[in-house]
Amino acid sequence: MRLARHIWPSPKILLATLLFTCLSLICIASILDLKAELNVDMSAQPLRKFSSYQELKEFLNRSRYKTVWGFVDFKVPFSTAFPALMSLKKTMNEASASYSRTNIQVEGVDEADVVKCDGKYIYIASSGRILIIRAYPPEDLAVLAEMKSNGTAAEIFINGDRLVVIESTFGKPIIQLHHRGRETIIKIFDVSDRNRPILIRKISTDGWYFGSRMIGSYVYLLSIKPACIVKGEVQLPLIIDGKNIEEIPASQIYYVNSSDWRYGFITLLAVNIQDVSERLTHKTFLLGYSRAIYMSKKNLYLAISKIDNKRGMVTEIYRIRVDGCRIRCEASGCVPGRILNQFSMDEYKGYFRIATTMMHLSRAGRIRMASNIYVLDMNLKVVGRIENIAPDERMHSARFLGTRCYLVTFKKVDPLFVVSLEDPKRPKILGKLKIPGYSDYLHPYGRNYLIGIGKETVEAEEGDFAWYQGVKISLFDVSDVKYPREISKYVIGDRGTDSPILRDHKAFLFDEERNMLVIPILLAEIDEDKYSGRVPPNAYGDYVWQGIYVFAVNETGIFLRGRITHIKDPEVFAKSGFYFHSKYAIKRALYIGDFLYSISDGMIKVNDLRDLRDVAEVNLP
Repeated sequence: MRLARHIWPSPKILLATLLFTCLSLICIASILDLKAELNVDMSAQPLRKFSSYQELKEFLNRSRYKTVWGFVDFKVPFSTAFPALMSLKKTMNEASASYSRTNIQVEGVDEADVVKCDGKYIYIASSGRILIIRAYPPEDLAVLAEMKSNGTAAEIFINGDRLVVIESTFGKPIIQLHHRGRETIIKIFDVSDRNRPILIRKISTDGWYFGSRMIGSYVYLLSIKPACIVKGEVQLPLIIDGKNIEEIPASQIYYVNSSDWRYGFITLLAVNIQDVSERLTHKTFLLGYSRAIYMSKKNLYLAISKIDNKRGMVTEIYRIRVDGCRIRCEASGCVPGRILNQFSMDEYKGYFRIATTMMHLSRAGRIRMASNIYVLDMNLKVVGRIENIAPDERMHSARFLGTRCYLVTFKKVDPLFVVSLEDPKRPKILGKLKIPGYSDYLHPYGRNYLIGIGKETVEAEEGDFAWYQGVKISLFDVSDVKYPREISKYVIGDRGTDSPILRDHKAFLFDEERNMLVIPILLAEIDEDKYSGRVPPNAYGDYVWQGIYVFAVNETGIFLRGRITHIKDPEVFAKSGFYFHSKYAIKRALYIGDFLYSISDGMIKVNDLRDLRDVAEVNLP
């Protein structure tokens, strides 16, 4: 028996997950031993280009399925105060104030988000529109501009006086007579006058928006278009830049000469957002399902999960060198297993590190799992490895920090593994900690601490599993690598309590200098009067509150300072039912100077960081 998450996924996700699992079992059913599976040849096929359109068409006709209907990312995948909080470095009288930025993985490689801040203005992508808010000082809080979208305003970047909006539309022909499908659009606005943004460039490509990064003046965006044969013809990717329309010829499409059960055209665009006259550059790849991307300041890595009849479940990796508008494919590699998310990958001092999960069928007919860590050189050849970590446990999070990797797996208790990668060719486990619960996200705090966000758990009496409970914040001391310790924890709510941080690291706000941690929470609490005797551990709580929890954190613990909500009538909230949604649900928090800003689709609220008193608010149109 396996424990389900506290919120059921949609029927489409359930169906896709079932299909993926069934295909996985079919392809690996012949593998009887995990050790044997890990020892198979993991050399990668090199990238090559099609010589002609006919070769591309024949390649797709030979594939297992001619049409790919979609790509799904499975996510199996403050009033205690401290001196640093009370002695704020900046004051309102100074010309500029310190402010928080998006929580990203790699310093200097920005990630698009639904909310951005530049220290004076806040930019919000919400409900098919973009809002520009004058935010600082709080007494001048006001909506300055609203730009509507023809589709869904997915994410944004801000870079000086350039605002980049990434949109997604569906069902509208990109050009006349072209097939109907998903379209990804990049809009670049000049916001020198925040009251009157001016659209200065628009680029579109057909396909799903998959991800993006920004380095300096360049935005790198990836879209995925299903590799379809319609009425006997291959629907090649299109790129439209202003009035220029380009259909990517087959001779410019990279591919790997190996079979897969689904294909998609992955197009990478490099756009100079400061000099809009610079020509757009791009590369297109015909590959399998792309699970995640990782980007350093010099390289972008594509991770492709696939099922191989001989090798079982594998992740193919492609390293793409980026330098401004220049894009060059340089290496490919392959490792056993599948990754969890972007934090499963990292580049450090000439090596690429990756954590994967293997799944195989044992002789007894049981599905077994184990985690692996691989170290690859820049040619993406494996030079070091640790395999078969935590058998029968599922990986919940990974974080590479310098010469270490921290890995969390879970079945009934949470093993936090500390792995040394100081010698890339001989990685080794230094220590581990077993505690109730698990962490879905790990964040560094200083040199010797980690903050984990996940779930508390209770071991089930009726089987070999555990029941998920409320959201758990853990503070780990990893100064003694052999014996890591959980020195503090804070559990929020009962079973059913949720936080977007469990799935999206960009909802996480932490400032080490201020000792401040802010987390959006959807709170569920159990009414014990409904039960006679002990409340069973599988009982769900009722939704009673939504907002942000504001904590103070230091080396001794985690302390709640207060809570902030945008929902003024908790009775209406409590009666809204299990599948609650409100435009006043806070999705992001940030700070500017001495003030904390909480942001929902319906409101921005400002609170004083020193005592959390209300300062200002504005309703969003």
